[in-house]
Amino acid sequence: MGAIFQSLGRTITAGVVVLIVLLAIAGAITGTWVRVADHSWWQFAFRWLHVTAGVMWIGLLWYFNFVQTPSMPKIPDEQKPAIGKVIAPAALFWFRWAAMATIILGLILAWMNRYVGPALMLQKGVLAIGLGMWLGIIMWFNVWFIIWPNQKKALGMVQVTPEEKTKAARVAGMTSRINTMLSIPMLYFMVAQSHGGL
Repeated sequence: MGAIFQSLGRTITAGVVVLIVLLAIAGAITGTWVRVADHSWWQFAFRWLHVTAGVMWIGLLWYFNFVQTPSMPKIPDEQKPAIGKVIAPAALFWFRWAAMATIILGLILAWMNRYVGPALMLQKGVLAIGLGMWLGIIMWFNVWFIIWPNQKKALGMVQVTPEEKTKAARVAGMTSRINTMLSIPMLYFMVAQSHGGL
């Protein structure tokens, strides 16, 4: 059992196996089975994948803003290179690709449910999800076109002058805080569409 949890890949695989076993048990108890041939199941599957990617994206965003950034001044200088050279690049990899997966899966889901156009035009009936989508798109843009390019400079992945490095760190940090602020209404409107919050 311990070997499963010593590998992230095996842990994720075990999670999928547990899901399948629980689905089989639930099917045996209720007599209702997953119908992968049904369009509605695929809509659910894409929603689940969208939410899963979104949890990783926003979880990492909040990790940066609630844990890593406030903790940096408390870390002794000789230990800070471990953050900048090892932890931050790995976290930023998953952060930006989780953002990409969230957006792509969300747009596919909206297309499957036939509201991508009306939602992006903020039409009545899909206004809440439309607002959530636009906030998510803005946040995705910030990740890929502001935070990531500036973080590469701040972490020394791209060689720049010390002044440019300081400016890049400030821009990346401020944009990350903006995304943290936007995540609050984005999450509200994403949930509000189908759960009566608007």
